[in-house]
Amino acid sequence: MTDRLADHHWRVEIPADAARLSLVRTQLDRWLVAAGVPEDDRYDLIIAVNEAVSNAVEHAYADDAPGPVRVEADARPDGSVRVVVSDEGRWRVPPVELSDRGRGLLLMRENVDEVLVERAADGTRVTLVLNPDHTAGGTFRPPPTDQVLVSVRAGWVEVVVVGDVPARAGPSVRRRILTAARGGSVPIVVDLRGLGARNEGMVRSLRGIAEAAAMAGNRVVVRAPGDGAAHAALVAAGVDQVVDLVAHASPQPARRPPPAPQPPSRTR
Repeated sequence: MTDRLADHHWRVEIPADAARLSLVRTQLDRWLVAAGVPEDDRYDLIIAVNEAVSNAVEHAYADDAPGPVRVEADARPDGSVRVVVSDEGRWRVPPVELSDRGRGLLLMRENVDEVLVERAADGTRVTLVLNPDHTAGGTFRPPPTDQVLVSVRAGWVEVVVVGDVPARAGPSVRRRILTAARGGSVPIVVDLRGLGARNEGMVRSLRGIAEAAAMAGNRVVVRAPGDGAAHAALVAAGVDQVVDLVAHASPQPARRPPPAPQPPSRTR
């Protein structure tokens, strides 16, 4: 393992071996302490980095010989910390089924302020940014189980939100929806036909959900009646510009053109 420690930059390269994860966490934490990052912020960032490195170790080289995984961290002049995790393998899209797999991307987005995933033929690059005004995760109560209803469909996920979602409930509802959508990498339809009048938390959350989906190449579909309060709130906030806002919809497979008509049979 290579390791370089400097005042504002740290870099490590390891083979894709799960046994090296603890060394990465320890070395990164040491550098973050030296950089003056608070304990709670260090904890959140290390969780996100661990997930990114774990994903590379487990999936990047699944069909090939293990290759390198690189981690680079920078303390930037604005007080933020940027960490880039890169490999030379191929990105794996998580399954739609609600299992434990595919939650790494969600955990990254819930523990740092910015996540960017760049996929190319020569590898995957994950950029994580912790802002100086970062709020440590884990401070929100989960939503009631009957408020966000999740159903797995054929190749996509439907989420039905029922009742009020005030501002303080927004982050937990956002987390629940992103869990269902595997951090945005699975196509999703959000049904707001049963959303209550107090909906500011849902409106704010949808923008973040849409951004996460866009990074994965997807676009969120939102069901909301045109004459309802949810539709009006989404339009007023400009969320209709980043989601597909419809009355009734579900992802549809590509439609084939109708077969050509058969010529009339001739009888004698």
